[in-house]
Amino acid sequence: MISEERIRERDEILIPGQPALKRAGRSAKPENTVIAVNGVGIGGGEIVVMAGPCAVEGEEQLVSTARAVKASGAKILRAGAFKPRTSPYSFQGSGIEGLKLLAMARQETGLAVVTEIMDPRHLDLTCRYADILQIGSRNMHNYSLLEEVGTSRKPVLLKRGMSSTIEELLFAAEYVMRGGNSSVMFCERGIRTFETCTRNTMDLNAVPMLKRISHLPVIVDPSHGTGHWWMVPPLSKAAIAVGADGLLVEVHCDPEKALSDGPQSLRPDRFDQMMRELRPVAEAIGRSFHCPGDSRPDRS
Repeated sequence: MISEERIRERDEILIPGQPALKRAGRSAKPENTVIAVNGVGIGGGEIVVMAGPCAVEGEEQLVSTARAVKASGAKILRAGAFKPRTSPYSFQGSGIEGLKLLAMARQETGLAVVTEIMDPRHLDLTCRYADILQIGSRNMHNYSLLEEVGTSRKPVLLKRGMSSTIEELLFAAEYVMRGGNSSVMFCERGIRTFETCTRNTMDLNAVPMLKRISHLPVIVDPSHGTGHWWMVPPLSKAAIAVGADGLLVEVHCDPEKALSDGPQSLRPDRFDQMMRELRPVAEAIGRSFHCPGDSRPDRS
């Protein structure tokens, strides 16, 4: 049990004068929340990997990638049907057809699906095809959308805004949970700083801080956090080492031809190699990790 004194210490991390966390904080629930998705527990002892292409581009691309990431140990398929892009002239996603293809890939592989919802009007439609609703970085402050997904019973993957503080992320979760949906997980995906060598700056400080203040699971997205595929493996190891409950990784069968985020996407063979390298890191901190290609016995 966590003592009242320790709970107060955690709450004091937030800015004095701000309203207290009523649902997302440890004072509301001292023990860790474990979110069950398709037989997978997120936030428990196992490090859960969500992997797949940035966007749904077509049936062959999606299903082949889904099969590849599953073979390497991923438990959840990630891919976007609706894509928020900086330029209105960039590929915006395949929409409803993309959602249908995600459902097909789920049926083919058995993997649960996480995909982004951008519009409150799409809630029923997205819930029909997805197992987890993703709130993207650009929509972390879209309170109408947060409140709408709060009425759903689908788990929510809440990405940190690119210029948002940890406190703002915590209160964004409160918007969702206030509607009755307690299955929220945070996603640290990098923040915008003065550094230009990487797409974003991976703020791994956020992981132990969120774990200290909140009972909700914390996922790390090293693909967006760096913008370079070759940086994804080392940042994934670091994320696990500091306490992340899972990873969100972009994988594409042909990154050079990807319609979005090719430079930060791992090829399936590189993803497989990374998964093998992550298992000993997880085991070193007492967590289990699923990697079918590893011949060593599973300690979970």
